[in-house]
Amino acid sequence: MRLERRASVPVTLAVAAPFGAVLVALLLAGILIAMTGAPVLEAYRRILISAFGSKSSITETLTRATPLILTGLAVAVAFRTRLWNIGAEGQFYSGALVAAMLGSQHGLQLPGAALIPILMVAGAAAGAILMLAPLGLRLRFGVDEVVTTLLLNFITILTVSMMIDGPLKDPMAFGWPQSVPIVGDAFLPKLVSRSRLHIGFLIAIGLALLIWLVQERTVFGLETRAAGLNPAATTFAGIKVNRLLVKVACISGGLAGLAGAIEVLGVKGYVTTDLSPGFGYTGIIVAMLAGLNPIGVVVTAIFVATIFVGSDGMSRGLGVPSFIADVIVALSLLAVLVALVLTNYRIRR
Repeated sequence: MRLERRASVPVTLAVAAPFGAVLVALLLAGILIAMTGAPVLEAYRRILISAFGSKSSITETLTRATPLILTGLAVAVAFRTRLWNIGAEGQFYSGALVAAMLGSQHGLQLPGAALIPILMVAGAAAGAILMLAPLGLRLRFGVDEVVTTLLLNFITILTVSMMIDGPLKDPMAFGWPQSVPIVGDAFLPKLVSRSRLHIGFLIAIGLALLIWLVQERTVFGLETRAAGLNPAATTFAGIKVNRLLVKVACISGGLAGLAGAIEVLGVKGYVTTDLSPGFGYTGIIVAMLAGLNPIGVVVTAIFVATIFVGSDGMSRGLGVPSFIADVIVALSLLAVLVALVLTNYRIRR
């Protein structure tokens, strides 16, 4: 048996493969749910009801999806040009820390209309700077950015811990390690009253559409695709690949940093070391499930958010461990990777 590359991939196969992979993942996860003694169909019904059964649950699902869209876009933009950004988690925290620092009562003293955009730009800039360091090591010394971006995650989180236990510690938190809160004017407006859903969700959707347009309709988008497919041929064509990678690194790190800033400005109002339940790492899964497509990132981010939010309700109702959500997402990624291989290759005897 061998794999033979397809001369062309049928559109129907390319579209159906991700959906089939997710279905396979749900079937495999259903076996584990059945082993707990819970009815499988009822478990999945509980997930849907918990995620979309009421206005409160819908807004909570979309709130959870917002940082996943941004970190998913950050990974998709980088991976498209073979820049392996595994550091979205650290970039997320760097953006959150800068936004909390500048948005507190000791930070910028500006009205909300000016303060909010500045804080989001500052958070994005912090994420971009954090991504430029590994890229510089790669371009100058050939250091693998997978290692450097991954290690920077831990360095950044430890730096956040140091700051919220030191200069940024909230004296009113009764010893709990968290930063001083941001001022009231720095909070993002809500989209739905009495909910946590904020305009950051619309910003994330807008950025996904903008990135799709740039990738599909501009010279820069064509250059990024070319650099991802064949860097040597791209250089031969006269495109400065190193300069292109710097731009991509700024966009990728900036999106992840913006995710952290928006999470602080829209939801938490302060920074803790558990601000992210793994948004940066889950963004990698979101991007891969979407096939690195910006529009697909929005869909897969909402799917992943549905699993995580809905699994809590399923766990309370049926006693199934909520960790099944991580299993479903992981199985979905593995199934999609297999589907991508079978989409681009056919099995020959």
